[in-house]
This record gives sequence, structure tokens and C-alpha cells, in this order.
Amino acid sequence: MASLGLSEREQAGCRQLLEFLDTEELLALTDTVTNRLVHPENRQEAIHAILVYSQSVEELLRRRKVYRDTIFKYLAAEGIPVPPSSEKHLLIDRVKQYWSGQLAACATVSEDSKPHAESHGERKKSPQDDIRALGEEFCQWYFELLNSQHPLGVKSEETWGPQHFWEDAKMKFCYNTLEKNKEEYVGAEMVSLRLLSLVKEEYLLFHPNLHGSGLKCAMSRHGLVLVAVAGTVHRDNACLGIFEQVFGLISCPLRKNTWKIKVVDLKIVGQNALEPGVQIEKPTIKYESNQLQALYDGKELTESREC
Repeated sequence: MASLGLSEREQAGCRQLLEFLDTEELLALTDTVTNRLVHPENRQEAIHAILVYSQSVEELLRRRKVYRDTIFKYLAAEGIPVPPSSEKHLLIDRVKQYWSGQLAACATVSEDSKPHAESHGERKKSPQDDIRALGEEFCQWYFELLNSQHPLGVKSEETWGPQHFWEDAKMKFCYNTLEKNKEEYVGAEMVSLRLLSLVKEEYLLFHPNLHGSGLKCAMSRHGLVLVAVAGTVHRDNACLGIFEQVFGLISCPLRKNTWKIKVVDLKIVGQNALEPGVQIEKPTIKYESNQLQALYDGKELTESREC
């Protein structure tokens, strides 16, 4: 029987795709997807847990531990031709089209074909769809990497550090538990270390809500991509409250398809300081994407929001 998150066809396809991962990679992905709640004893148990705990195909395939090369190999094995230089999000689009019956195996695809063009009645994607896809992929990467720095976290193959930030990066950190506090940091090293200390020394874990209104994305007229995400903050088995985090991302001109963090605006509110009516189960971003763009367009993120 299909899970609530994946259809039977999607489960079958995901099962085949996951078989391309090594056992060690499968177990690491299981830890990430289930938040270490499930401890499989073999590959099949690991794959079953991953399928059960995944809410959607996109959520699963965008995970850092599902590599671009793995998706490419699966498509090649299924006879779905794609350009070898295709980015990961384009490969995910092809997989979704294939599993929904919009593609036939061994179909011919030219190098210049546009993956977002209308095909078989598919809705043409808008620039805002692409920005949201970028924001979702960034958040998957960011929070998995940051949470992996927790002393008890699942270690990532990637290293946390100032290399993910621009040299003049800025951060504003507001937290409201018993009283309001505000901190500000400048420079890639300082911003990176402060974020790291929240997880490594204060033992916090961040669980973002990447569905619906939990994630809002926009692009300023200067090319700054704004990613706003809400979620819950945890320590051990306790939920401490909610967080809102806004990132300003700028594309790196020297590395294709690489974005680095220019600004960070983090706000944490403890349960005892929440406004009446706030749902802690599914925190949301109050701004619409166009409001987010208008709020920060041409301004410093670190000066825009009140604590």
C-alpha cells in the first residue's frame, strides 16, 4: 500500500533509484530522513524507512545525500536521455515527468531542449517556481549541514565553515525567551562561528517547515535571492520554540551554480514568549514573496526587521 507521501509508482521508482546508493550511504540517508528514529538492519529496511518517512518525491531527491550522479545513473538505466551537464534540479524534473507518465523510455531529447517548456500539457514554470526550488534545495543543504555539527548529529561529508559565506557577510540574531536580546556579527568567520555555536555548544537543532507558507522566496532587482523559512527549535527531546530565518544569497561568479550567503537574519522565539494563536506545529512566514522582495529590495537585511 502506498504511503501518504508517495504514490505506488513513485515508491517503486524511488526504490529502484535508491538501489544505486551504497549501503553506508543508504544508512546515512535513513538517519537524515527519519531523524535517527529508525535503525534498519539491512538495505531493504533502510529503503522502506526512507520511503515511509518521505513526504514527497521532491523532498527526497533534493536531499544532499541523494547525489546528482545517482539520479543521472538511474535515468540512464531507465533509458531516459538527458544532457550529461544537467543540474540536479533539472534531473529531478525529468524523474518526476517519467514517473507521472509524461516521458517514454528511449525518447529522443535534444541538447537544447528546455526542461521547463510546456510538454504533454505540463504547466510552464515561472521564474518564481525556479526561485522557490532554489530556496528549498538551499534550505535542505543548509539545515542538514548545520544540524550535522551537533555533537550527536549525523556527520556530513561536507565541512561547515566561512567558505559558505561572502567575506563581508552580516548577521542579525534576535531571540526572545524571557526577554528580548539582539546580537550582530560582521564577516564570514564571525557569522559562521556564531551559527555553529548554536548547534555545537548550545545543542540546538533546527527543523525547517519547507511546505506551504513555511518557505517564501523572492529575488531583488539587484539579483539578491531572498529565502525566508520558518521552523521549530529543539534541544534533546524538547521543542523550545519557533524560528524565522531569512537568507540573502548571491551567486558566485567563479563557480557555476554556487550560491554563497551574504546576509542572515535569525529570530528565535521561545514557547513562553509566543503570541496567542501561533501554531508551533507548523510555523509560517508572514510575508508573501512580493512583500519580502519589497521589504528588502535595495536595503540591508540586517536593518530591515525588528527583533
